[in-house]
Amino acid sequence: MHRRIFLAALAAFSFAAQAAVTVKDEHGELTLEKTPQRVVALEFSFVDALANVGVSPVGVADDNKADRIIAPVRELIQPWTSVGTRAQPNMETIASLKPDLIIADKDRHAAAYDELSKIAPVLLLNSRYGSFDDILAQAQVIGDTVGKHDAMKAKVDALVKEFDDIKAHIPAGQTAVVGASRENTFDLFSKDYFAGGVVARLGFKLPEPLDGKAFYEIGLEQFLAQDPDWLFVAHYREESVVRKWEKESLWSALKVANATHNVSIDPDLWARSRGLVSAKLMAEQVRDAVAKAAK
Repeated sequence: MHRRIFLAALAAFSFAAQAAVTVKDEHGELTLEKTPQRVVALEFSFVDALANVGVSPVGVADDNKADRIIAPVRELIQPWTSVGTRAQPNMETIASLKPDLIIADKDRHAAAYDELSKIAPVLLLNSRYGSFDDILAQAQVIGDTVGKHDAMKAKVDALVKEFDDIKAHIPAGQTAVVGASRENTFDLFSKDYFAGGVVARLGFKLPEPLDGKAFYEIGLEQFLAQDPDWLFVAHYREESVVRKWEKESLWSALKVANATHNVSIDPDLWARSRGLVSAKLMAEQVRDAVAKAAK
């Protein structure tokens, strides 16, 4: 009898030890004594990572618009409680959910770190300005934190393989500009910004960061000077600045005047999501655009 009790206690201790985890984040290190069960995610990429390993967050900063979370991610998780916007999440709502982990963004939420930490342990990651490689690494950190190391590693490895497979069918050395077009401004995503990094990982040559900025505004003259082989553009407005550029006489001399090389992309997918699911969909859209242009 005593032996059985001892073995049961030993098993319980071993399980607890296995559940404890220490991970590195933007604040240093985070140690959790047990696997989180009630997670609040304050960026879309965090929701994507959780969904990939079958973890449904209880709260999401969804900008008060549930469909900001792309449908393929929504389909993988249970309904959640909105905790407001990513820029200004509602602290009272977060606290009411009694989370045991909050995943927050270094840029958006650093100032609120102490307040969030009073509610639950905070995993602080660099989503907003993260590169493609950063987002993959962060997904693995999230997987480790919620006790899904092996499952997340398998997901990341599968995504990398799919990228390699797609890259093998795309002619090397082509140039591309990726960006977001608003009414009067165009933000260029460099190779060090997530969306730009997706395209660069497929073999395209993309602009470098400018003055340490992974994305930055350019005008028509700068775009003309680049004259890329491809343009992947998220139009935030129907009358976006790129559509105005297309009406300029100089536009016809550009390579992207060929409509098949001027590809409209979904802002929610390309500019906001930043995750494994979105990366896969983005890569497939690039693959399909290249295949269409080759016909």
